[in-house]
Amino acid sequence: MSAIKVLHAADLHLDSPFEALPSGKAAIRRKEQRELLDALAKLATGERVDIVLLSGDLLDSGNPYYETGEELVRALRSIPAAVFIAPGNHDYYSPRSPYARLQMPENVHIFTENAIRCFALPSLKVRVYGAAFTENRSGPLLQGFRAERTEGVTNLLCLHGEVGARGGAYDPITVEELAQSGMDYAALGHVHKTGGLLQAGKTWYSWPGCPEGRGFDETGDRFVNLVELENGQCRMRQVSIALRRYEQLQVDVTGTDPLLAVHSSLPDDTVCDVYRITLVGETDAAPDLRRLYQNLSELFFELQLRDETRLRRGIWDCAGEDTLRGLFLGSLKARFDAAATEEERVKLEQAARWGLAALDNGEEVAQHEDQ
Repeated sequence: MSAIKVLHAADLHLDSPFEALPSGKAAIRRKEQRELLDALAKLATGERVDIVLLSGDLLDSGNPYYETGEELVRALRSIPAAVFIAPGNHDYYSPRSPYARLQMPENVHIFTENAIRCFALPSLKVRVYGAAFTENRSGPLLQGFRAERTEGVTNLLCLHGEVGARGGAYDPITVEELAQSGMDYAALGHVHKTGGLLQAGKTWYSWPGCPEGRGFDETGDRFVNLVELENGQCRMRQVSIALRRYEQLQVDVTGTDPLLAVHSSLPDDTVCDVYRITLVGETDAAPDLRRLYQNLSELFFELQLRDETRLRRGIWDCAGEDTLRGLFLGSLKARFDAAATEEERVKLEQAARWGLAALDNGEEVAQHEDQ
């Protein structure tokens, strides 16, 4: 079996709304997402890959911006290799889908049926199998499927689905089905966190995750996979093409100035990234989030601040006074004294602090004005 080099990517979710960002920065992020396509094309060209497998959810919906469709076609045309797309639950194939409307270049093959089909590449001695979501859900596509193994021919699978999710709504796949599939490598999508290189029987498989984070549930490094197959063996290298990262940072401000504590906790270069910084610890007064935001925001593409500090025991000093503050604290103090667990007491202290912040016109999360 001759060596085959594959670029495997999935879950770009082009034209994501980026609802947590102000509209101006959300538009910037959507434009930057399109640049991922150019980065993919340059990587495929520079690495001289034989095949590109795109395992679904390239688009976040069936109604992408016009510019996104144009950039997708242009980038795929520039790749000097065969490209295969297996539409997923967000960009499922239908007669009205972008994949049906766009004039795709000759090097691109899109799977259009909700059943596994084969596309042969005789010059490479490769068979590429795949299927499409044809609506936003799909039953199990690998169930009962087994491809013929032929000496000297590499079998590849391009598919959107979730491994181990028996009874799931998004093409549930079992490890046993992968082992029996007859594939040499299965390029999967749908899971947004990389799973590394795995093996089921003689079948190698992986999902790269999304190549760039879009929210605080997609933090840290993000990758696409470069895969090399030869004589039943598989090597995989993860490559980052991301422009920005999402990161969450918890900073303990007990006994120190919050601004100094944050500066001391930051890595060297954050200016391209989106950060959520959560303040924790015990303080004598709620941190001034507006002041912190004004002093820190230029260090990031976007910054969110959260205050989860706890006031020292003096929080209850005004409980019982004949004031709105005293009545509010008195009610919570009674529940605090009767609480059965430390967890309940912590929650009630937090509620007291939030309430006091509201009475003082404070804010728990510093957010910039929409631009």
